[in-house]
Amino acid sequence: MMEIRETAPESIKDKIQPLENGGLRFACHPGVDCFTECCRDLNLLLTPYDIVRLKNRLGLSSDDFLDRYADFRFDEGRPIPIAYLLMSQNERKTCPFVSPKGCVVYEDRPSACRIYPVARASRLHRLHGVVLENYFILHEDHCLGFTEEQFWKTDEWLKDQGLEDYHELNDLWMGLVTHPKLRNAHLSQKQQQVFYLAGYNMDKFREMVHNSRFLSVFQIEDDEIGQIRINETALLKLAFRWIQFSILGEGTLRPRTA
Repeated sequence: MMEIRETAPESIKDKIQPLENGGLRFACHPGVDCFTECCRDLNLLLTPYDIVRLKNRLGLSSDDFLDRYADFRFDEGRPIPIAYLLMSQNERKTCPFVSPKGCVVYEDRPSACRIYPVARASRLHRLHGVVLENYFILHEDHCLGFTEEQFWKTDEWLKDQGLEDYHELNDLWMGLVTHPKLRNAHLSQKQQQVFYLAGYNMDKFREMVHNSRFLSVFQIEDDEIGQIRINETALLKLAFRWIQFSILGEGTLRPRTA
């Protein structure tokens, strides 16, 4: 509990509680009086996989989605741009994807929305390369879902909310942005552009991969080349490997030898 309270934003530190018997008693549906109250005035981080799912759901190009819905900030101690969801410019600062009936992009909603009201603290074990994780409850005063009777074990909740793919891609991304080499580091504008291109703009990254010497410069198996042509998740994983190579000087991406 201490670790997440030390790293969590100030606005939620006093709202973090331990799980109830390894789970939570909670339900969210239109019958709960606070329905959609949590979908406004948010400081909601968007991961690269969140953006891929949302832009495809909305039928937008990467450029259009980022222009309309992303606010890029340089968080303290991080030399790279981090994307946050822009709220609507109305009195309540509502999420742009919420309606009176609920979320209009529900099947492709961001990971932060999926896991709520559970909070996940995770870190990469640098020696063994495994993700260490702990789960907690984010108990906000406005939320009446905790008065419902349904009880979930944590693994049941994660499965029900479709978080497996999100956690896989998000863990890869967090391994990059929290890497010790980047702690209070100075990145050139070109290096920041690498993070932006490979992390957030899959359309432009795809163009670079297929319309430059990228595939002839790096050792990439034919099966993977086939996958990145048709599967944006595979393309995103390649983008992360490129960041590892070009910014961190490590990872599995290797130049071809003469």
